[in-house]
Amino acid sequence: MSKSRNIFLLFLLFLLLLGCNKKIERVDEERFAFGTYFKISVYSDNKKEAKKIIDKAFDEIKRIDDKYNSKVSGSLIDELNKNQKVTFDDEGILILKEVKKAYNLSEGKYDVTMSPLMNLWGFSEEVEPRTTIPTEEELNSAAKKVDFSKVEIEGNQVVIKEPGITIDTGSFLKGYAVERAKNILKAEGVKNGFVTAISSIEAIGGKGDGSPWKIGIQNPNNSSEILGIVELRDQSMGVSGDYQTYVEIDGKKYHHILDKETKYPVKDKKMVVVVNKNGLQADLYSTVFFLMPLEKVLEIANTTPNLDVIVVDENDKIYLSKDIKFQKK
Repeated sequence: MSKSRNIFLLFLLFLLLLGCNKKIERVDEERFAFGTYFKISVYSDNKKEAKKIIDKAFDEIKRIDDKYNSKVSGSLIDELNKNQKVTFDDEGILILKEVKKAYNLSEGKYDVTMSPLMNLWGFSEEVEPRTTIPTEEELNSAAKKVDFSKVEIEGNQVVIKEPGITIDTGSFLKGYAVERAKNILKAEGVKNGFVTAISSIEAIGGKGDGSPWKIGIQNPNNSSEILGIVELRDQSMGVSGDYQTYVEIDGKKYHHILDKETKYPVKDKKMVVVVNKNGLQADLYSTVFFLMPLEKVLEIANTTPNLDVIVVDENDKIYLSKDIKFQKK
């Protein structure tokens, strides 16, 4: 073998070794959307390329926010609320069909047309904070404009059959945005990454060292404490709690997850955590299960593949589905 060929082979070996020694590091980016902060983390040996991929994921989050968020003027949901009839694309129909499935699963308890009651309690930036509890007359009047059964999907056309009924995307769209961001990252070759929007989380693979992502679950009674740790690997997580959003009236806190029948905040739970393989469904079902009887929630979780829950009841008792990876602190 010639000397020049030996030198060439040694040079190739050097390049291969150099490539193998590239440092894999965690690249993080945080941005504001949906009225909250989203954070994306990926492990990569090319920081510049990782940032480009993260930018694509954030572009997707912005697209969903602009296109479907009920609080964004000109979005498809905003136009539906104003005009009562709008033609959606296939993506929009897919989202609304998932919402419909959640509505049916909860036997109507989960209802995305709750805005009149939410506004009455003061859970809106557009209304003045309440200083008194709503009267029975006020609650009954607002409840007349709550009924998701009046929203019908006819092919790609969505129709609201009764004036005054509107859809609010706050309980599910963030989860879909997190899921879509995850799909963008995976399509771009990310093997280990993480997308979070506080209560909605998507994990791609595990951490850079191969271990699972470990997520601290907040103690619903004390925001500075961790209740326990959930391990995630290629999974989604959604969290609903009575501590996340609330109004204070006469020194008492009233949280935002309202029981459709009583028209008051749900009393029997403090927190629900859902772990599955789909960010939209994790976000949806964390609220759906908050509204459903505990026994039914555990039955569904224990008989549905890739679906697990943690429920903290009003007495701080923790209930776990059979396959959840949870370590209590």
